[in-house]
Amino acid sequence: MPSTTRPNPQRKFIAFILAASIAITGFSAAPARAGDDVAKLLAGLAVLGILGVAINKDRHQRSTVTRRAVVPAPVYQRPRPLPPRVTRYDLPEKCLRYFPAFRDGRALLGRKCLRKNYRHVKALPQQCRVTVGNGSRNKSAYKPRCLRRNGYRIVRR
Repeated sequence: MPSTTRPNPQRKFIAFILAASIAITGFSAAPARAGDDVAKLLAGLAVLGILGVAINKDRHQRSTVTRRAVVPAPVYQRPRPLPPRVTRYDLPEKCLRYFPAFRDGRALLGRKCLRKNYRHVKALPQQCRVTVGNGSRNKSAYKPRCLRRNGYRIVRR
């Protein structure tokens, strides 16, 4: 498909001025005189030279391309989730509860909460499991320090 270019308004203006000057020169033709013809010829050549320089300058200005350096925007990536073999050892912090009946109200990880919020309750070490009784019923829980020693950590989720 051939490319179509729109005419340049500056070139149209220059062509109009050139055509007008040629037309005016033809109307004001006077009888030829030797001394006057040389001056007119030199003036005409000067005008054509000035127009030629203007057209050439316009062409060279169009051939230069200016570009701004584009600075790429910083890319913020969300951290990737940890693999299952690592997250398996992350215990939810919301299961850390205070049990007043256990050694002066120390914090333990409740078994019921862990069942709801942690998949691998059965894999927890049994030596960290304790039974806390309040007289009427017993509850199972896990000692946080013992779990930490066995590679588990308590994290916020």
